[in-house]
Amino acid sequence: MMRPADLFRYCPRCAAPATEKPGQIPFQCRACGLTLFFNPTLAAAAFIFNRQGRLLWIRRAKEPAKGKLAIPGGFVDFGESAEEAVARETREEVGLELSQIHFLGSWPNQYTYREITYSVCDLLFTAFAEAPETATPLDAVAELVWRELHEIDPEELAFPSIRYGWQRLCQNSTAVQ
Repeated sequence: MMRPADLFRYCPRCAAPATEKPGQIPFQCRACGLTLFFNPTLAAAAFIFNRQGRLLWIRRAKEPAKGKLAIPGGFVDFGESAEEAVARETREEVGLELSQIHFLGSWPNQYTYREITYSVCDLLFTAFAEAPETATPLDAVAELVWRELHEIDPEELAFPSIRYGWQRLCQNSTAVQ
């Protein structure tokens, strides 16, 4: 597993060789004093319900976890709140507008992309779809699946953080009311 910090063998400011062991967090350059922190990346995703209580799942079209079930979401952009990110990612992935967005919890996750494993803090929400019948598989989505909360096999789920959020929902179904 290669982490972003493992890539810094030279200082990005002065190009001095790293004198500490690669991957040390934070990266500290003894030549110019630069300190770089490697914090988790934030992602936001939502368990989206229709008015009949069915939950929207997406089948992932790309790695990581291609073919597994996930919920709409993605990385939080600079200058964006987690709620704004989950609304934007939902529009980009399934074309839906959300209402009643409520924070459910946060869980750590590992996301491997192009041979680098990123530490991610997944911020999970619950929400309602404004017009669920208009949902369409868009960006990186192979298929849409509407199911009751308890109709999910946790082995089908793409990431541990989604399993933890799903378990919290199952333990306390009032979290979506």
